[in-house]
Amino acid sequence: MSESHIKVWDDGPVRIVALNRPDKGNAITRLMAEEIQGAMQAFAASEQRVAVLTAMGTRAFSFGADVGEPPELWRAVPNVGWQTDKPLICAIEGWCIGGAMVLAMMADLAVIGAKGKFYYPEAKLGLTGGMIAALPSRIPHKFAMELMLLCRVFDAEKCERVGLVNEVVPEGEALARAVEWGKEIAGFAPLVTHAIKRMVLDDILPRGPSEQWALQLQRLSGIRDSEDFKEGVAAFRDKRPPQFRGG
Repeated sequence: MSESHIKVWDDGPVRIVALNRPDKGNAITRLMAEEIQGAMQAFAASEQRVAVLTAMGTRAFSFGADVGEPPELWRAVPNVGWQTDKPLICAIEGWCIGGAMVLAMMADLAVIGAKGKFYYPEAKLGLTGGMIAALPSRIPHKFAMELMLLCRVFDAEKCERVGLVNEVVPEGEALARAVEWGKEIAGFAPLVTHAIKRMVLDDILPRGPSEQWALQLQRLSGIRDSEDFKEGVAAFRDKRPPQFRGG
């Protein structure tokens, strides 16, 4: 299926979600963040075993948040705006900048094309969402601080060397390798892969302040958008006892 700012399709047991604004460097708009969230929630409820988050074209995975249409970026962030115990692989080509780095950072596995680059320029811009603070729990502290405080560009080889990605592949082949991995994982025991991921997320990796705030916001948004809330308002208006159903 296809959406406005993303494309979604299946390759066997693998669900692929691709940012789809290549002419804009796949910059993340409000609509795109919402569509990523919706697509990944649909994946979590589906029979598909593994998801790959990628982008159309090789110029950029994403230039980060679109300043012309600022997103609620937390909606697109794995394990924050949407939850699943199923494995997530990020396939990166070209530039991965700013908030887009958070999406890649929070994936379980990542593969990058040979011309890929990571860049986090928020210290130069004078604004941060703070979620990047979890980076030192994913890669060595000094490398994380170099990327964040000195605004250094990390090329594909350095990304692999410091553990930001698992493997560097020839340009244009990141998605194919990610799908290959996804199909391999899909043949393993889901109860085991899901349990391993959940233990890592819940008991091993710490959550930064912005991540915790976004998680609470996501939970509160779920209540605000629930049928129970609509029923509560209707019952109050109609002066009758509410009939809550837990959804």
